[in-house]
Amino acid sequence: MEAPIPLLEPREGIPPVVADEAALARVIAAFEAGSGPVAVDAERASGYRYGQRAYLVQLRREGAGTALIDPVACPDLSALGDALSGVEWVLHAATQDLPCLREIGMVPTRLFDTELAGRLAGFPRVGLGAMVESVLGFVLEKGHSAVDWSTRPLPEPWLRYAALDVELLVDLRDALEKELDRQGKLEWARQEFDAIASAPPAEPRKDPWRRTSGMHKVRRRRQLAVVRELWQTRDRIAQRRDVSPGKVLGDAAIVEAALALPANVHALAALNGFGHRMGKRQLEQWQAAVDRAKALSEAQLPQPGQPVAGPPPPRAWADKDPAAAARLSAARAGVSALAEELNMPQENLITPDTVRRVCWEPPAVVDAESVAAALAGHGARPWQVEQVTPVLVTALSAKAP
Repeated sequence: MEAPIPLLEPREGIPPVVADEAALARVIAAFEAGSGPVAVDAERASGYRYGQRAYLVQLRREGAGTALIDPVACPDLSALGDALSGVEWVLHAATQDLPCLREIGMVPTRLFDTELAGRLAGFPRVGLGAMVESVLGFVLEKGHSAVDWSTRPLPEPWLRYAALDVELLVDLRDALEKELDRQGKLEWARQEFDAIASAPPAEPRKDPWRRTSGMHKVRRRRQLAVVRELWQTRDRIAQRRDVSPGKVLGDAAIVEAALALPANVHALAALNGFGHRMGKRQLEQWQAAVDRAKALSEAQLPQPGQPVAGPPPPRAWADKDPAAAARLSAARAGVSALAEELNMPQENLITPDTVRRVCWEPPAVVDAESVAAALAGHGARPWQVEQVTPVLVTALSAKAP
């Protein structure tokens, strides 16, 4: 096998960053006049800035070349989105980039997700670099993926990396389309891509503070109130300063304070995460948050755990409903075997949550029609329904030992 070729420079060199309306108008005209699919990528500043906004948008299309757009200088790209309406957008791991693209007015009507295509086709590694290397024989430099993309001006090596990210995306798309077609999975992939393109924006998370890392240690309601108060205080500060919340105060420090319930600033300063580098004013604002939580009445305290919609955690099934536990065990084994046969990850064949829901509350009469309807009701695509229904019909007929 030939050694992969390092891809060091974009074909037409690094394009200038588009940062004003006149340059944007030229890019829109060029891309509208281009042909074939358009490769799209976005860079965020996760871990550095508050939120998930885009700080660079990269595009490439036959006949238009590559464009690098600064969405801070050009925050409304809806005219570009409109110019590309009806064109197939090629993205890698589309669900990561679509929310920040939507914020700036770019919403695809059709898409091809090269990461998801790789999963369905059975590739063991589906990162962009790994896919470009195994499918096209080129090595992409991946050194700048986690840099602070809110930096201005953006250094030339970062811009080169960003341009190279879309350089071969359409070529990768074409090769994967052929491979999916060869495996008889192209229609499956199209259904998946359509589902992503037509999905509404995600609902905001209810009680996002409950996702604080290390929450499993926090048991008492008063301690939960401290986590909530510190999390909300941190979020307000992070939003105001436009920095990542983790840079304001770590999750571990929030949990530490909740468990200790410090009586005063002196006690708080002794805890991990609140140490010597923190100024007196900062310590006072965190202690004030702890004190607010301590002052709440019993009725104002959060409940432990959220009421979860749907079935209980699978580990509890054997005690609560042995017949359901037997169904789930049989279903998991069947789905696992089928996924192996089809050479794809189980979660891409059918989501584990869908399997659990159907096993916990199966149709009154278990047959192919009722199981197919149940799967479709939980959002399974037609190809998934067709593949998984026979497996679940067998599993739902399993008897408890």
